[in-house]
Amino acid sequence: MNTDVVIIGAGVVGASIALELARAGRTVTVVDKAGGVGHGSTSASSAVVRFNFSTWDGVAAAWEAKHHWESWPDYLGVASTDGLARYRRTGLALLDVEVAPRKAYLPHFERAGIPYEEWGDEALVDRIPGIDPGRYWPPARLDDDRFWSDARSKLGAVYTPDAGFVTDPQLAAANLADAATRHGATFLLRTVVTAISRSGDRVAGVDLADGGHLAAPVVVNAAGPWSGRVNALAGVGAEFTVGLRPMRQEVHHAPAGPPGGLRTVVADMDLGTYLRPDGDGLLVGGTEPACDPLQWLDDPDLVHPCPTADVFNAQVTRAARRFPELRVPNRPKGVVGVYDVTDDWTPIYDRTDLPGFYVAVGTSGNQFKNAPVIGQFMAAIIEQTESGTDHDTTPVQFRGRHTGAVIDLAAFSRKRERNEHSSGTVMG
Repeated sequence: MNTDVVIIGAGVVGASIALELARAGRTVTVVDKAGGVGHGSTSASSAVVRFNFSTWDGVAAAWEAKHHWESWPDYLGVASTDGLARYRRTGLALLDVEVAPRKAYLPHFERAGIPYEEWGDEALVDRIPGIDPGRYWPPARLDDDRFWSDARSKLGAVYTPDAGFVTDPQLAAANLADAATRHGATFLLRTVVTAISRSGDRVAGVDLADGGHLAAPVVVNAAGPWSGRVNALAGVGAEFTVGLRPMRQEVHHAPAGPPGGLRTVVADMDLGTYLRPDGDGLLVGGTEPACDPLQWLDDPDLVHPCPTADVFNAQVTRAARRFPELRVPNRPKGVVGVYDVTDDWTPIYDRTDLPGFYVAVGTSGNQFKNAPVIGQFMAAIIEQTESGTDHDTTPVQFRGRHTGAVIDLAAFSRKRERNEHSSGTVMG
């Protein structure tokens, strides 16, 4: 079977790339080992849309993507909202923390025109009822006496009213796949790639476990936690200056939020957690504080699939420290996902040293929000590179369709200098 492009991975990123390339007139085939679109790490995403990043390009990408989520039917090219994921605008309060000071990102907000409010501790308590404004930094384990110590001072927050979350991340991926299919893309599920074939010094397609072969001059690795394995099949990665590996992560559900409910997303790196409204309850995740061991995986296929009591207790108890009236359930309830993480938590959207082989990797944890623009990024990189311009020496300068912001895609290069201003966590 011949096709212009093979995309490995049918998560929200792979589906977005498929849509943009199909819209550009290419024949696209997407392959995924799972039985459905978005059944991998996408389905475990909290789908929070926020703009707090340490770089201009990270902030500008998230702000541009927000406009696509708000006009989701228009972006997909459909008239009805039936069966579509929805964007819920709740606002987000990023509590003050030393590793992500306001001066690191507010200038980017000003440049992009992102509305925000600066809150002191009194405004924080007034705007988010039930919250404890205590400063407890650095985060500590529950068995450490420091966790139970009184707050040394109080903190405020930066509030962005346009932030929020996408109601159903898996459905969002399916929406993108449906739109791509309408433009001629094909999705082959329960299909495993076993080899990346070459013709001379260029990629020539992929071999499949069922004995089949997809011939294509362009292959895109959007395999999420399996992206390192796919890079190895292609023989690329030695030139990367930023490492990449899979990490197990848990997001937990608290069936009842604080009295009166939580209406705003709260990013609380001071205690090492974040909280997102989820019906009458909360989704509670972690921000990889230094006191917690990171669960790196050698093989993402062997991940333990159920939430654990230790991680649940740590994350939800931290949430209860911030909201003292929050009840901590006796049994863990939540989802387990596998993140695809780079050393600096900044993704890689790039060509590689194998002509025709492209990567959209290191995306898990904080890039769901950018899915609509990731497809546009990759389409622009592929178009420029396949037309003969070297993206390494002449990086694509992407202009947002909604915001007009110019984003230098060298910021996501496989050969970039590590982002030393990154928080080193899922917050980027």
